[in-house]
This record gives sequence, C-alpha cells and structure tokens, in this order.
Amino acid sequence: MPSQFHVKKGDDVVVISGSSKGRRGRISKVITSKNAVLLEGSDERSKEQDDRRRLVKPVLHHLKKSQQHPNGGLLWLEGAIHVSNVMKAEAFDARKTPQR
Repeated sequence: MPSQFHVKKGDDVVVISGSSKGRRGRISKVITSKNAVLLEGSDERSKEQDDRRRLVKPVLHHLKKSQQHPNGGLLWLEGAIHVSNVMKAEAFDARKTPQR
C-alpha cells in the first residue's frame, strides 16, 4: 500500500524541526521507503566547506581511493529529511499572518 504524503516533488517547503529548522527549499526527490524527502540545495557535488552552506541538510560523505580520486576525499551531499519535519511554504507563511 503506497504511503500518502502531504508534500510532493517540486513543492516549496520549510523545515519546521531538526537541525535545519527554518531553512527553505524545493523537494527534488521523495523517498517513500524511508518516509523522507531530499531538498534541492546544490546539484553539484562539492568538496568545499563554503559550498555546504548552500545545502539544506549537509551530510559528509567519504570517497574511497580510486583512479578519479587517488587520495580519496570528502564530499558534502544533501541529506534526507523526514516528511513530518517539513511543511508547505504557503501553509507556513499563512499561519504567520494574523487572521481578521
């Protein structure tokens, strides 16, 4: 039975809890097996620590030695966020405005 989520790919969302609270992004992938979403931060893999600031939830990834990377290396990649920790940006902005 497929899971039903309140968000889908392409939605603009705000992270409402966790280490990335308050960050905004667009959903690039929905991972139904983990009940998680990946947000767009940067499409390119980055080795620079300054570039990790563009990522919504940076995760450090270690590279093994290979022909492309003879010394190995470190990459900052976008981490998955549980679907319960995100809210659509429209709903988030609507609750901040006073209702009269």
